[in-house]
Amino acid sequence: MDRGILSAVGAYLLWGILPVYWKLIDTIPAIETLGHRMVWSLVFVVAILTVQRRWEWVRAVRNQPRKYLIFLLSAVILACNWFTYIYAMNTGNIVEASLGYFINPLVSVLLGVIFLRERLRPWQIVAVSIAGIGVFYLTFQYGDFPWIALTLALTFGFYGLIRKTAPLGSLTGLTVEMSILFLPALIFLFSLDWTGTAAFGHSDHMTTFLLALTGVATAMPLLLFAYGAKRVMLSTIGILQYIAPSLQFFLGVVIYKEPFTTTRLIGFLFIWTALAIYTLDRIVYQRSRKKVESVVFE
Repeated sequence: MDRGILSAVGAYLLWGILPVYWKLIDTIPAIETLGHRMVWSLVFVVAILTVQRRWEWVRAVRNQPRKYLIFLLSAVILACNWFTYIYAMNTGNIVEASLGYFINPLVSVLLGVIFLRERLRPWQIVAVSIAGIGVFYLTFQYGDFPWIALTLALTFGFYGLIRKTAPLGSLTGLTVEMSILFLPALIFLFSLDWTGTAAFGHSDHMTTFLLALTGVATAMPLLLFAYGAKRVMLSTIGILQYIAPSLQFFLGVVIYKEPFTTTRLIGFLFIWTALAIYTLDRIVYQRSRKKVESVVFE
């Protein structure tokens, strides 16, 4: 197995098991954990860029303020996604969070149609329709609007849409985003310390250490994904991306014993059926394109 696939698999495995990490600090308010995630992520990525001596992009951002505005928007959306995810971990909603990332590929397809004027293939329309039925079923039969799942799917979908057209790569783009969020997060954390309500440095040593490690937990899978995505076919990435929500679902149901009723199962079956159709359509489409290209260039 080549390094690209190993890196991509590693990224999705880390994303899949990260609920275990967040559950270790689930007694800390989600907003405080989010602040540490912002601060320590910048520290970690700056350390990597310093070792690699990759600072040429700073001039480009400085000379073109419009690029900074793009990352301001993506940073705000990313912060909303992170807060919702941490909140889901803190409140015992890992299963619903996994639903959000199962839905995400289909949301991305819809965003491509709306904003990039991409056209849906017939089976993609079927997949999106079935997923929509699943969401409505969960809402009306389960009696609880799946706002965590939809917020995660929409924010990550919009984040991917913005980053698709952003002028910087994964690591440098994340650095700009974290530099935007760093100062507000740092001021907030200092205010908590000032009022004596901060967990960092005032809890046990393990909690303080885990909060400081949030930067590594955040950036490491992103770096692995960025390395793998450049070296692996898009169709392969499309299949591998289901590793993370599948692991999250397993952790929620089997390890943390979250309720998974028959009603929820039926709703999830709609989503999984939609994903199966979407994935198969994507594989067939990629193969047909390869055949056409091989004929053209022969």
